Amino acid sequence: MIRVMVVDDQELVRTGFRMVLGAQPDIEVVGEAADGAAAIETLRTTEADVVLMDVRMPRMDGVEAARLICASPGSPKVLMLTTFDLDEYAFEAIKAGVSGFLLKDVPPPELISAIRSVHAGDAVIAPSTTRRLLDRVAVHLPAGEALKRDDDTLTAREREVLYHVALGLSNSEIAQQLQLAEATVKTHLGRILAKLSLRDRAQAVVYAYESGLVTPDRSQG
Repeated sequence: MIRVMVVDDQELVRTGFRMVLGAQPDIEVVGEAADGAAAIETLRTTEADVVLMDVRMPRMDGVEAARLICASPGSPKVLMLTTFDLDEYAFEAIKAGVSGFLLKDVPPPELISAIRSVHAGDAVIAPSTTRRLLDRVAVHLPAGEALKRDDDTLTAREREVLYHVALGLSNSEIAQQLQLAEATVKTHLGRILAKLSLRDRAQAVVYAYESGLVTPDRSQG
């Protein structure tokens, strides 16, 4: 059973999510909160696997709440609810440790699939969304400041895999592009995350942009 907590300042939105998720045999809504501060307080006494978190809320927004939640050992995964006019939050949210983004008006089947994917350890950012998000937040990336990690630790193949991850390709698409087995791509990605001390695929995307391996212009086309 996947234990989900819903965090949104609109009661109707929380009720809607609770109804959709509660109808699933493998998902249980174990709590809800109207802002980030209340979410953190609730999580002290409620065990959750996935937190469905709105970006903009009073008292404490979703990004700050996600930063505090993800910093705790054994913390639940955070799935951020966003809209394209709020994409300036995306970069900081990924750095904070969120496992993905959903549009707030996401169709129920996609919401359910995303929660299951995040619970399984995957990052949920669709390829087209990845490009749009990162193109919009590129102005917020540190100018000329690569992260203080040694790129020499990555092999040429690992850098190639990371490049394609940053373009938003799935493991199967990368396998097809590089003529590799999908399992091999997964192995390379696991090594990349370990070598660069990255939490998940979403942070790998940001790393690729921060370090200059991929730029918004190169990601297009």
